[in-house]
Amino acid sequence: MTPTDAKRPLQLNDQGQLRHFLSLDGLPRELLTEILDTADSFLEVGARAVKKVPLLRGKTVCNVFFENSTRTRTTFELAAKRLSADVITLNVSTSSTSKGETLFDTLRNLEAMAADMFVVRHADSGAAHFIAEHVCPEVAIINGGDGRHAHPTQGMLDMLTIRRHKGSFENLSVAIVGDILHSRVARSNMLALKTLGCPDIRVIAPKTLLPVGIEQYGVHAYTDLAAGLRDVDVVIMLRLQRERMQGGLLPSQGEFYKLYGLTEQRLALAKPDAIVMHPGPINRGVEIESAVADGAQSVILNQVTYGIAIRMAVLSMAMSGQQAQRQLAQGDAQ
Repeated sequence: MTPTDAKRPLQLNDQGQLRHFLSLDGLPRELLTEILDTADSFLEVGARAVKKVPLLRGKTVCNVFFENSTRTRTTFELAAKRLSADVITLNVSTSSTSKGETLFDTLRNLEAMAADMFVVRHADSGAAHFIAEHVCPEVAIINGGDGRHAHPTQGMLDMLTIRRHKGSFENLSVAIVGDILHSRVARSNMLALKTLGCPDIRVIAPKTLLPVGIEQYGVHAYTDLAAGLRDVDVVIMLRLQRERMQGGLLPSQGEFYKLYGLTEQRLALAKPDAIVMHPGPINRGVEIESAVADGAQSVILNQVTYGIAIRMAVLSMAMSGQQAQRQLAQGDAQ
């Protein structure tokens, strides 16, 4: 496995501002920090009596989900509404594409709705990039997860969770445990942690679920859970991607839990103040036991709260970057 994205100017406008949000690969540390800082400023909106700011008033955000989701779709809807945008959500997985319509056809039909931004989730890696490359210039594209490739807003909400509970990234040891091979969350987290300066990133999985060449991401690979968890500050458990697994990669879910499930006894190998994270939905008794998922060290529900703020930050920054690019283009035309 090699990182699939080159540094893509596609994501940024001519002034280096966010225009599309497709992947964390190639984005500078300063921009990731700006996303985190902007999200921090939005967290207090959720505590208000009226949970709205007018930043996207008059704009239309279209959530286009070719793949089922509950948490991601709901938090994007909430984020857009809290920014005062008009929101349309389309579950395309049960409509047009099942009737033989191509991704390109769907894109052209969506453009005809005159939306300002598409949030796209798709089972095929690279779908968000394809749409960003072919969409009309006035529309911003946000990747809500594509295949095994990237889930950049999940990566950033995980970074916000870590920063709010641990401060900086410079002295942390972070372990990512589970189905690394199929996980777009793992890829986004590895890229974000490396960019933000985390010196010790560990991935822990059975050999069959570790991609070849994983070390190119600047991580240390472990097949022994106890060795990988020792003295870490953060444990990120991944959902066992049962729907993406083919062939005999695991003997059984029970065997996986026996060797790699996070129990209270195994968590004790980490630092006493270590936090436990999970992108959800949780398979209890497969990746993690309930006593840990619901325990004092779990910040899993905090991740959901932070996810709304991160998605507000990304939506507002991408729309601002698009508007700045449009003004620049109009100035050049004159």
